[in-house]
Amino acid sequence: MPLSVPTSPRALSHTRSIEAQAFQREDGLWDIDTHITDTKTRVADLASGARPAGSPIHDLWLRITIDTHLNIVDAEAVSDAVPYPGYCNTIGPAYKKLIGLNLLRSFRRELKSRLSGTEGCTHLTELAGVLPTAAIQAFAGDVLPTRDGATEDDGAHPPFQIDRCHALRRDGTAVEKYYPRWFLTPKT
Repeated sequence: MPLSVPTSPRALSHTRSIEAQAFQREDGLWDIDTHITDTKTRVADLASGARPAGSPIHDLWLRITIDTHLNIVDAEAVSDAVPYPGYCNTIGPAYKKLIGLNLLRSFRRELKSRLSGTEGCTHLTELAGVLPTAAIQAFAGDVLPTRDGATEDDGAHPPFQIDRCHALRRDGTAVEKYYPRWFLTPKT
């Protein structure tokens, strides 16, 4: 279902695109490649010079390499287009600070602690915020069991996604319908 029709005429001014792709590597690790771009529909007059309409103001990449326990074992950041060339594009090596973090254990707090403000690039750090959910989606059904009874221990544990979102809360009707063994009667 799309968004409702806007109530007032409008014109596109800015587009931010974020993309995340996951790659299973032959060595058993996974790469999560993320990309963010910002473009304007008009000439953007920046302190560093004008950017033509449609030309990226930001064109940034962040790759992490993770193991199947969601531990970051490598990280790389590059900047193809930035508003302040020679300045913004020098921060890439700082993103090695992600190495050693786990995407499910206080990742966003640690990300902010290590790379917020002048310690990182606002846009790369924002882009890093999508890494946990991108990795979970990549692992779903391949690394993380998502079907009832699909665990190695013959179903002794619920599928990974149970109690991780509104729709799949244990006392909800979706769990009752699709995962009845893990359904808990709602407390009244």
